[in-house]
Amino acid sequence: MYAAPTLALKYLRYYLGASNGKGHGLHSPFVFDFVTNVLNDRQTYPAYATVESLRSRLLKDQRVLPVLDLGAGSGLNQSNERKIAAIASHAAKPKKLGQLLYRMVQYYQPQTLIELGTSLGITTAYLAKAAPAAQLMTIEGSPAIAETAAVNLKELAIENVKLITGNFDDQLPVVLESLSGVDFAFVDGNHREQPTIQYFEALLKKVQNNSILVFDDIHWSREMESAWETIRKHPAVRCTIDLFFIGIVVFRQEFREKQHFVIRH
Repeated sequence: MYAAPTLALKYLRYYLGASNGKGHGLHSPFVFDFVTNVLNDRQTYPAYATVESLRSRLLKDQRVLPVLDLGAGSGLNQSNERKIAAIASHAAKPKKLGQLLYRMVQYYQPQTLIELGTSLGITTAYLAKAAPAAQLMTIEGSPAIAETAAVNLKELAIENVKLITGNFDDQLPVVLESLSGVDFAFVDGNHREQPTIQYFEALLKKVQNNSILVFDDIHWSREMESAWETIRKHPAVRCTIDLFFIGIVVFRQEFREKQHFVIRH
């Protein structure tokens, strides 16, 4: 993981060099539509309050969980025990990103979704509530965290999620084998170069023209930046969107030439 000053400098460079986030000057109809109707959608959806209420409760929860970390670590706490409040504070996606993922799923309405990294279920809840009729398969490596997430999802009456506990390396192939295709995937876990590329390549076998893959923390470390570059340059990828904290991968054949956008968010 990059040190905080390095990450801050990278963000400043991104912010100053990115497109303005309003859609001006974008010549891709798909990306213009994404910026206009998803990125800049200011509507307050009812699910926002529901999920953020869960987050508020978890941020006050002082219970301690045993944590099995199979990835690159939190970067903040290397202990094998963590308070739920600390996990909610550092591991869960912030409100801004969770709500963007909600809007993406709500707008594009994918029917088969995969999430790598359930954590406490906050982002899972956003994804699930955005498309209640869809099937969401989410994988969490730490058993105690997965159990807590299951309780949280049940409390929110979310029924379209199948939560699988185990190592991504072992469980993702099994999940993909059971699916005819993947419409949307959010990869938030491990944070190392080779595993991230491995998950991308596994998902690639199930993507279709309208599939969207989202990778978290693409500038979190040198390894993640390298993984993002490999993904971005893959021949099957037609368009990528860099929002600094997440990277979006699109396979639509309407992009006759590969395109890459860096957009302020």
